[in-house]
Amino acid sequence: MIATITLNPSLDYVAHTAGDCVGSVIRTKDEVIYPGGKGINVSIVLNRLGVTSKALGFCAGFTGEELRRLLEHEGCPSALIPLKNGFTRINVKVTGNQETELNGSGPIIDEEAFQCLIQQVSLMKQDDFLVIAGSIPSSLSSGTYTQLLTIASQQGIETVVDVSGELLFDSLSYHPFLIKPNHHELGALFHVTIETKDEAVFYAKQLQEKGARNVLISMAEQGAVLVTESGETFFAQAPTGTLVYSVGAGDSMVAGFLAGWLQTKSFSHALKLGICAGSATAFSSWLATKEEIESLYYSHEKQQ
Repeated sequence: MIATITLNPSLDYVAHTAGDCVGSVIRTKDEVIYPGGKGINVSIVLNRLGVTSKALGFCAGFTGEELRRLLEHEGCPSALIPLKNGFTRINVKVTGNQETELNGSGPIIDEEAFQCLIQQVSLMKQDDFLVIAGSIPSSLSSGTYTQLLTIASQQGIETVVDVSGELLFDSLSYHPFLIKPNHHELGALFHVTIETKDEAVFYAKQLQEKGARNVLISMAEQGAVLVTESGETFFAQAPTGTLVYSVGAGDSMVAGFLAGWLQTKSFSHALKLGICAGSATAFSSWLATKEEIESLYYSHEKQQ
């Protein structure tokens, strides 16, 4: 079983315009509403790749009901915990000559609801995978993820952590199976600028010394770097294509990597499927389909 946690999911309202996005009345050319949140993105792409994944987290109000309906329509299992007050946030993204984003703050998560999440994680089994992704809402303590990681460690659950800054550092002592910083986030951890793959490998190994097992680093057009717990280092070139919408690309990379690893136990294959899943999403209007990911994977293989 794979479960993902998104503490503050959203409905993403994406509107496309022909002109400026600020300072005037805006007429849209078209608009669409997607389920949003890093862990939810991972679950959706995993399910599209044929790997069952359940989305955990919280929802509230009429927007929370719509979030659950969209996930059900997508065929993505979820067990979102309903909150008594507030509503699931709406993130507004307007594209045109410029891009403008307005991200909601989300509902307050009370202690009773959080204990329900703790219980859900406690019921997971040894060798299940738990993906923890995104920031912690202000209504929860900064130690929220360490509480969840402690339970996962006690249960023998494999963890994947896709967070940044101190939250990432704090997770390392729990020996996560995988962490996935991009090269900017990795550089910020050590107060340096990372420009080459060799530099990425050097600092990835420092994170391994602190407890990380496998470190996957996305490097935009340079591709990706993977440093494994077995001491191997893999590089993958980025597939070529036209950037359409980058939101969810990193989450798709995590999903592709996990799917590839679970299917074959090959780090090389997992890395290739991961970078193709991330790129396929970046080349699409939303999260990539299985067909888009596989098409890019096979065409990318021919280019190598």
